[in-house]
Amino acid sequence: MPTPYVRLDRDNAAVLLVDHQTGLLSLVRDIEPDKFKNNVLALGDLAAYFKLPTILTTSFEDGPNGPIVPELKAQFPNAPFIARPGQINAWDNEDFVKAVKATGRKQLIIAGVVTEVCVAFPALSALEEGYEVFVVTDASGTFNAMTRDAAWRRMEAAGAQLMTWFGTACELHRDWRNDVEGLGTLLSNHIPDYRNLITAYSTLKGAKA
Repeated sequence: MPTPYVRLDRDNAAVLLVDHQTGLLSLVRDIEPDKFKNNVLALGDLAAYFKLPTILTTSFEDGPNGPIVPELKAQFPNAPFIARPGQINAWDNEDFVKAVKATGRKQLIIAGVVTEVCVAFPALSALEEGYEVFVVTDASGTFNAMTRDAAWRRMEAAGAQLMTWFGTACELHRDWRNDVEGLGTLLSNHIPDYRNLITAYSTLKGAKA
């Protein structure tokens, strides 16, 4: 039986950025490093653009996982930041779960490193507690395609929706007429080819003014 289409709702969604840490990023091999970092920051930008509650968390920073990616922390200087002392599954950390529940949102947009652990474990835990989970696949990374695909299948089988940051942004926006320049700028900042579209649009619009 087909699964009903559940849309992301900017008034009911929150973003969870899990373990985007300098040490863990060195493990990501299923997507090119530069593209991966761009996608992570794009997800951060869309969270800020749509004013979505955002929670950052890290695991065992004093160990090999390392600190959070500094650019990501700079995007959200006032967001809840949960430095977990050791829990591998973020959902096992009481402060993290409290921060999630404090948003009052029931749709959770999740991304992190590595996919089969830092993303999958809290995603599965949140699904079990009745949340709607949307995994941003291209802002999550792991060792290789086989590992990634196994994680995707596990989460999808449990009810998670797999998306990309671009699809997430468009579904949240719903209608170009809501803000052409705002969404256009966000997309242009992270997709060079899309900048060409916006430049052509702006030039044509200026010529007609």
